[in-house]
Amino acid sequence: MFFVLDGVDGAGKSTQLKMFVQWLGEQGYNVVTCSDPGSTELGDQIRSLLLGKHETPISMRAEMMLFTTARTQLIQQVIKPALALGKTIVLDRYIFSTVVYQGHAGNLDPDEIWTMNRIATENHLPDATFILDIPVDIAMARLGKTLDRMESRGNEYFERVRNGFLLESERWPDTVDVIDATRTPDEIQNDIRKLAMQYIKRKASN
Repeated sequence: MFFVLDGVDGAGKSTQLKMFVQWLGEQGYNVVTCSDPGSTELGDQIRSLLLGKHETPISMRAEMMLFTTARTQLIQQVIKPALALGKTIVLDRYIFSTVVYQGHAGNLDPDEIWTMNRIATENHLPDATFILDIPVDIAMARLGKTLDRMESRGNEYFERVRNGFLLESERWPDTVDVIDATRTPDEIQNDIRKLAMQYIKRKASN
């Protein structure tokens, strides 16, 4: 199985991913946890460049290409080998994020980004993507004052990000679920686990 947790910054992905991975392990699954970008030497270096505050200019298209490059390395080095061994992947962000952050919010063509990322990842798409949805003002309040390069783009940008996630989720009704992230962590996690079991059972029956 290949699961992705995604959503606007401040939605609580890190907390939910940790709880979800622990639960999957308790169910007997051999879980590999990854971050996108990251989880490889190349990915970590690109992540530092993309998220760190510095004076190096990075255009929106170059930014999109860097995220995609890190993702290609992650697929080749970690995800493909793990899936081949029957392991369960839980990934913090994936293609959706690039389509939304650089596409919907960054004024690049979302369909073009999808095409490029299908090629870059050899069409390795997740079995299920859980989008944690939360109003931008609440998300920004959770982030606090120490913001990375991406988080510093302001509320107007992140309103476009949130809307982009909601629009894209409608295009993938069979594999994408939007989850209300304004509730308690346990309530959110219960939804994720219930949905995950549905996907696991569906894949087992195919």
